Formats: sequence, structure tokens, C-alpha cells
Amino acid sequence: MQVDVRGLTFQVRTGGPPGGVPVLLLHGFPQHGGEWDDVVPVLHAAGLRTYALDQRGYSPGARPAPVEAYRIPELVADAAGVLDALGVTDAHVVGHDWGAIVAWGLAAAHPERVRNLIAVSVPHPAAMAHALATDPRQKARSAYIALFRKPGRAEKVLLSLRATALRRMLGAVGDAARVARYADPMREPGALTAALNWYRAMTGADLKAVGPVGVPTTFVWSDRDMAIGRTAAEACAAHVTGDYRLVELAGVSHWIPDEAPAPLAETILARVVR
Repeated sequence: MQVDVRGLTFQVRTGGPPGGVPVLLLHGFPQHGGEWDDVVPVLHAAGLRTYALDQRGYSPGARPAPVEAYRIPELVADAAGVLDALGVTDAHVVGHDWGAIVAWGLAAAHPERVRNLIAVSVPHPAAMAHALATDPRQKARSAYIALFRKPGRAEKVLLSLRATALRRMLGAVGDAARVARYADPMREPGALTAALNWYRAMTGADLKAVGPVGVPTTFVWSDRDMAIGRTAAEACAAHVTGDYRLVELAGVSHWIPDEAPAPLAETILARVVR
């Protein structure tokens, strides 16, 4: 379905019982709401109603040109606006990768909209800041961001030779067909630039503005994540004042919803179904 929010048109993948408790699902880079396809059947069977949003820059009708249009406050306002457009007062919120950053921001700024938070792969921004300041290995893991912030250069590197580098980055999500479902949309004119603008619009001030989270929270981290190390994962607890759980998945890379959908779904249910 499509929803109009803040002058933009977003694609939302819906499923589950129409009267079920709502779950807002927020994807990461360079994916889309389809990354939850193997997770949602378990949630639907438990009676939950899911809304998987194709976020700003990923929905073709929500692709503004200015880089500053992709700042974290704008992304958080989109998520809140989509809930409004759906007629949802509050929801369980699940976010992966950049979607986790949006989820952290939503829970911190609008706790009344978030029943429970499940952040996947990316911890609270303050935990990331701590790791970057204290752990040289985290600095090395995050070095790719410098490339992503370079207009034109990043697009050329990632899309050359039929997006070879982008496909290689996504290799752990599964077979060639699964890689293509994410890489091919990024080859559409303007799509990758819009997705990379999330990195280019990112500022230290916006990250620092995400305060402590008081809603019940589960952070899901995997020990083979190439982008997020243990220092950042373990620092996350200090920035949640509500009930907090860290769930570690062994032998799984960064692409948890694709690689480990069943354990992730069970972890979500353990938090949201009581």
C-alpha cells in the first residue's frame, strides 16, 4: 500500500491479522521493506499486524534531492508520520541497520509511540560514539563510511561493472537472487544516491541528540557483524533506562533478517508477546 506523509509517498508492505497489535519494521542500507519477508510469517502467526516501510530515499515517491533532507530528525519524523497515516497510536518498533538508528531516535523522542523497541545490528548512537572513541577495531570497521559520504565517488565504486562491489557487500544475505532483490533497485536512477544521502546527512549533533531510551528494549547483535564490534554492542546497555536485553546470535553476519530470520522472529516475540 501507499501512504502520503509530509509531502512524500511511501510504500508500506502490510500483513497479518487486520486487528492485530501493530509492528513497524524499518529496514537498513541498501535494502528495503522486503528484508523482513522471512521474519513476518512468524509474527503474523502470533497475531501481530506488520507494517514494513520502504523509507525515505527507498520509496520512489519519497526521494527528495537535498542531502539535508536525509538528516536523522527527518527520518524519525517520517516514521512517526507513517504511524499517524496508518491510524496507529503506538506500535512495537523493529529496526535493522540504519532502520535501528531511526528506531532508537523514535523511541527516545516519542516514547509514547513505541510499545517495545527491538534494535537489530546497530546499537544506540551513543554506544557507537563510545566505541569509535575507545576501540581502534571499531574505527577500522567503520572506515567504509568515509567512502559512502563522497558524492559521485561512492556511486561509481558501488555501481561499476553491474554493481559488482554492491553485490559483493551483500553477498552474505543469501543466493544470487536474494542479492539481486536488493542490488537491482539501487541501480535505478537516483536510488543509490538517495540511500547514500543518509550517510552524507549524518552529523555528530544529530547522533548526540538521540537521548536515553526508556521503553523496554532488546538489542540483537551477531558476532560476525563486519560493521559493529563487541565494544559497541556491550556499551548499548548504558543508554537504555527501561528493561533491557542483549541477544547475541553466534555465527551470523550483519544481515540478520536474511541470515537468521527464525531466531530473530523468536527474539521479537519474546519481547512483544506477553
